[in-house]
Amino acid sequence: MFPMVTGFMNYGQQTVRTARYIGQSFMITLSHVNRFPVTIQYPYEKLITSERFRGRIHFEFDKCIACEVCVRVCPIDLPVVDWKLETDIQKKRLFNYSIDFGICIFCGNCVEYCPTNCLSMTEEYELSTYDRHGFRGKRAKVNKAIDKLI
Repeated sequence: MFPMVTGFMNYGQQTVRTARYIGQSFMITLSHVNRFPVTIQYPYEKLITSERFRGRIHFEFDKCIACEVCVRVCPIDLPVVDWKLETDIQKKRLFNYSIDFGICIFCGNCVEYCPTNCLSMTEEYELSTYDRHGFRGKRAKVNKAIDKLI
């Protein structure tokens, strides 16, 4: 007879515990009713990025000294720096600098270790295209701007 009584007591305790858990979860659900939604309507509202956001890499041609530090610290050796040593002034002359954003992992090592701060991360995050050649097109625009300066 005692095992049957203890079985009913355990069943009753489990029922009370279950009702308490259901009540706690219901209270948590009710506490979230008055909160504002977190979701933004993307095409109509733009996301506000933080100040340390790592977006598209911006390159300033005039500041670059063609030291290739960015190539050495890049984990995938992505930046392509074409330069020629000018013997009369004993300096490197930069001809072309390109980054293929279809391959870049946006780690920010090139920006962090650049000694002249010619690289910077922008807040631009809309980099999608319909084909892979669109990323090369963005790289070609940088190259055309460099060709105009030369």
